[in-house]
Parts: sequence; structure tokens; C-alpha cells
Amino acid sequence: MYVSTTAPGFRVAAYRVGWYRGAQARLVWRSDRVAGQRQRRSRPLPGTRTVRADWRRTLDVRAHGWPPGAYLLRLDAEHGHQRYVPLIVRSAHTAGRTALMHAVTTWQAYNAWGGYSLYQGADGAYGTRSLAVSFDRPYDTNGAGKFLVYERALVVLAERLGIPLAYTTGVDVHLTPSLLRGATALLSLGHDEYWTPQQRRHVTRARDAGTNLAFLGANACFRRVRLEPGPSGTLRTVVCYKTAYRDDPQFAGHGAPPTHDFRQPPAADPESALTGVFYEGYPTDAPYVVHSADHWLFAGTGAKRGAAFDHLVGVEYDRVTPEAPTPARLEILAHSPLVCNGRSSHADSAYYTVPSGAGVFSSGTMRWVEALMAGTRENGRNHRMDGRTGAFVTRTTENLLRAFAVGPAAKTRPAPRNNVASVYGT
Repeated sequence: MYVSTTAPGFRVAAYRVGWYRGAQARLVWRSDRVAGQRQRRSRPLPGTRTVRADWRRTLDVRAHGWPPGAYLLRLDAEHGHQRYVPLIVRSAHTAGRTALMHAVTTWQAYNAWGGYSLYQGADGAYGTRSLAVSFDRPYDTNGAGKFLVYERALVVLAERLGIPLAYTTGVDVHLTPSLLRGATALLSLGHDEYWTPQQRRHVTRARDAGTNLAFLGANACFRRVRLEPGPSGTLRTVVCYKTAYRDDPQFAGHGAPPTHDFRQPPAADPESALTGVFYEGYPTDAPYVVHSADHWLFAGTGAKRGAAFDHLVGVEYDRVTPEAPTPARLEILAHSPLVCNGRSSHADSAYYTVPSGAGVFSSGTMRWVEALMAGTRENGRNHRMDGRTGAFVTRTTENLLRAFAVGPAAKTRPAPRNNVASVYGT
């Protein structure tokens, strides 16, 4: 760990996130007192405006014997402040398991520690944003914002169900083509926007070999990125030039794929070919409206056609877009009217299968994982979603995870009904 603090000392406690009979975390390790030190100020690198905290190492944390899982390391300073460091202890294999793929490249894309992210620079302007961001720096705010909002509740639910689980990250899926071999399912969590082409290729290959996929957010697999080394090792830098992709020397001079939206030319490859849905926009706030109420995913929810769940659609959303690359046999499960930036549209949940038998579900809303906390003491930032919405999303997600955990969904569940034409009149 690399720590900079004005406190005279601090301690570190490591918690594994899970069900634990409702406690939702377990203490696995605690450090002795560590003397505090203030480390040098970081400056953006010229060219890409990348911020790195090139600090001296403060302490080592030995994770030997820790079971695979999602961890939070909590730093408690002697002057009363706290900070988290999220950590994934990855599984050695995924065969026979449901793999949770944590979206660390998206965590880093939005991380504005040091004043820069892939969205804006220190002056708040898009034009001064970083073109590449480094894992060699802390996360901003409390240190674990994206994990706590978009991922933690799904980890807790999956562990409560007791299905065989494996833990990994998008970077690990990028790095190891065989990592998903034999996995029963792969879960993309609440905000999983930034993917490498290798990651997408390996996930697609797993689907075509029988691994079920679930996209439990919106805006997934939207930005194409490249991973590059940093001073601390390989794959430490997330490169995404976005609209300035022509300025990327690897693209301009070496033929590397453009680091911008997957759907944009050159090298256009819209995400809907994998997810079944097409990202459309933000911000919105709308009810989630059930369409295929008799679908097996909604069993036991009591939801009828037209049932609405307030505020479940937002802040970003996806929809089935017939003119985009879309799987041939696709069922729209929820079709939710909304208004975004003055334009009327819909958000869609969708389901399809492929010849391998794998099923693919996309929720179409970024609030799906957040809704697992609705109506509970852990409700976090649930956007006024109530306990009824929380119960609906929880039961639907339980149905999904239990079905996907036993193997290719098409072998045990009814085939999707191709209703895109009837819903959209095309």
C-alpha cells in the first residue's frame, strides 16, 4: 500500500464482503499502527495529462490464505478520517462457477483523484481531460464509490444464495483468454462501461461456448480502451482518447484500434451485438414497466404486465434498437417509457440465447444493483426506490442467478420469444 496522510499514524483493517448472516462483511486482517507520512504532490504527465502517485511504499499487506472475493481495506487515521481501498482477490479458475467481473477500468475512468479523469481536467473542462489514467493513484471521494454503489449489493446477494462463485476483473479477463473456460455464468455489474477489445472477444467466446451472461447495469461495453504499462508493472494505464482518437500515436502511427466508442467508425462494433441492447443516453428517471410478465425471470414476483416500479430506470439506460446489430431472436422483457433531454423514448430489459445454449440478460438500467438495497438499511443512493422495488429486483435477480448457475439456460428454461417487431412495430 502507498499512503499519504497528515495524521501521525493510522491502521488498516481488511474486510471480505459477503452475506455472513446479514453482517455483509467479515474482518480478515488488521495491521499494527503505521506511522503517517505526507508524500509528494502529483502532477499530470505532459501529453496525456495522466496523474500518477509515484510514492514510496508504506506497507505490505499479505493476502495469503484469504479466500477469493471482494474486499474493502479500511484506513483509519488517528485524526478520525477514514478511507477505503477496494481489492479483488481473484479466483484461480472459473469452471463450474458464476464469475463476478468487477469493472476496475470503469472505476479508474471516473476517478478524479489529482484533478483529472477521462471526463475532465482540473478546470472541469472536457478538453483538458486525461487521455490515459493510471491505477497508480488512490481513488477519489471515499475510495470505493463505484464498488459500493454498483457492485457490493450483488456480491452480498450472490453469496447469500450459496451458488458456486468466482471473482475476477475486466483486466484479468483481458489478460487470460482461458480464464472463463467452463464458467457457468459471467456477471457484468452495475456500471461496466470501459472494455478492451480482448476482454470483449474473450467474453463473446465464453458465451459461444455455453457461458451465460448477465449485464446488470446500462452502458456496458461502450468504450473501447487499451491497457498499457506503468512504473509499477504491466496493465497499469487505461488509455481512452475518445473524440481525440486521431491524436493517439498508437492509432495514428502503429495501427492500434481507436480508443473511442465501440459503435463509432473506424472499427465500428456496436455493443448491442453482445448485450442485445443499445445505450441511448442520460439523465433520466422513470418507472420500470414489465412487459413479458410470464417470463421465467419474473416468477414469484407477482408482477403483472404493465406493473411499474418507480425510479428503477436511470440515470443511464439502454434500449433495444432494431436498426443496430441485434441478436436474431430477442425478447423484450420490460419496456419502460421515459423522457431524456426532452426526447421521449424507452428503456428495455432483454433476453436472448445462442446456439451453445447460453442465455444473455440485460437489465437496461444502471440502477438494477442499487435497487437490491432499496427499502433496507443499506439503501445507499437508491434514488427514492422503495421496498416493493427492492423485493421485485431481488427476486428477479435470484431467479436469474439460480438458473444461470446450473449451466446453459436454453437447456433448462424456455426459449425467448422474438417480440421486437411487435413492440417496436418494425
